[in-house]
Amino acid sequence: MSGFGRESTTDEVLAGHDLNGLTVFVTGGNSGLGQETGRAMAARGAHVVLMGRDAAKLAEAAGAIRAGQPDAQIETITGDLGALASLAACGAEARARFARIDLLINNAGVMACPFEHTADGFERQFGTNHLGHFALTAHLWPLIVAGSAKRIVNLSSRAHHMADVDLDDPNFERRAYDPWVSYGQAKTANVLFSVELERRYGPSGIHAYAVHPGGIETNLGRHLTDAMRAALMARVTKSDSGFAWKTIPQGAATSCWAATAPELAGAGGVYCEDCHVAAVDNQSSGGGVRAYALDPARAARLWQISEELTGISYPV
Repeated sequence: MSGFGRESTTDEVLAGHDLNGLTVFVTGGNSGLGQETGRAMAARGAHVVLMGRDAAKLAEAAGAIRAGQPDAQIETITGDLGALASLAACGAEARARFARIDLLINNAGVMACPFEHTADGFERQFGTNHLGHFALTAHLWPLIVAGSAKRIVNLSSRAHHMADVDLDDPNFERRAYDPWVSYGQAKTANVLFSVELERRYGPSGIHAYAVHPGGIETNLGRHLTDAMRAALMARVTKSDSGFAWKTIPQGAATSCWAATAPELAGAGGVYCEDCHVAAVDNQSSGGGVRAYALDPARAARLWQISEELTGISYPV
């Protein structure tokens, strides 16, 4: 047990950690959980790199962090998770600017958006939430290898309960599109990505963790209609009688915990919620991780599909 829980905050889980000398790279760093993760890490001495699509919004986020922490080491870098060319350019810039990445927090995402495609023709949620981070992580790989902490945190969600990955039709080319099935699939993919990262690179000291942040009011819900929002609330309150929205510092706490907790050293490939490793549970809709999200065979197959779709191969 970590000693932390549902109501723990970023500052609480990072208290006592000295992050001086570590470089932390956070996607979706211009707002919400990403900005808070960057702020909290910087407060412990980390050199933080905030990534996002909009340079002006990134500059605003960095400025907000510096306003409360004048000595914060904050830099920004632009990259679009929905465009492979942009991610290649972001990776090249990062390799030129930074010596290493010790902690990679793959935080950004989209949720329940209308049926759309990325610049490369992938379904928007699968393409952004999974394939975008798959490609970006590959482009940053030399920096991760050069790091000391060597942890990768992939934001998933309890929404992975909604759907497994359809390995035969991940881009909804032959089946009807449902925004929640798509989101659930993408969040399952985030877990499977962590599982296969751990299998491939855990033995060399690079460890990956999937994280459910909890229910937080951020701009992630910007695509929800009133009806969708009502249906979502009915679902979560039915499955979790004690449901309460988390604050942003509470929502980002599990990411910070997974990135730094000494009890997780050498133990990646797991799914974390409320600052603990979740148990496998195929029945409860109020917590736990589905077995299909940790299935090593499905993780390996998703990795192969991701390489084929993006044209990107990781080092052996």
